Amino acid sequence: MAISHNILATYRRPGTVVRRLLQLGQREDRALAYLMAGCVLVFVSQLPALSRQAHLDGVELNPLLGGALLAWVFMAPLLFYVLAGISHMVARLIGGKGNWYGARLALFWALLASAPLILLYGLVAGFVGPGPALTVTGALWVVAFLWFWLAGLREAEKGTAP
Repeated sequence: MAISHNILATYRRPGTVVRRLLQLGQREDRALAYLMAGCVLVFVSQLPALSRQAHLDGVELNPLLGGALLAWVFMAPLLFYVLAGISHMVARLIGGKGNWYGARLALFWALLASAPLILLYGLVAGFVGPGPALTVTGALWVVAFLWFWLAGLREAEKGTAP
């Protein structure tokens, strides 16, 4: 199934999508591609807000973009690997039977699948600015991300996938 179809399906049944992805076999290159695509989309989502900040503060945009690029494309993937490892260890403590790959896939897929909402958040941050609309879209993204991640992790920790 195409990634866009999987993303749409994730908004209905995130655990089912993660189960299908796990059934494709353990492919670290695929998981890394999901993570990198998600991180790049988060970086892209910050462009309107950074542009707004540069304009309102009268500062140069390029250093802001460079910092966001460094943070999201080079540093965040490392932190996501650590977070996936911690989540797997916690799941093992409460009876999880999955593997490290499943925990990584669940987290990385949650980031990529929630990307449409983080892109919306970025647009609101750039064009509307701080306020209730930004708070609501940010909360919506956090809830969706956590829902996708926890439902995917639950499926991955069942230990039924290869």
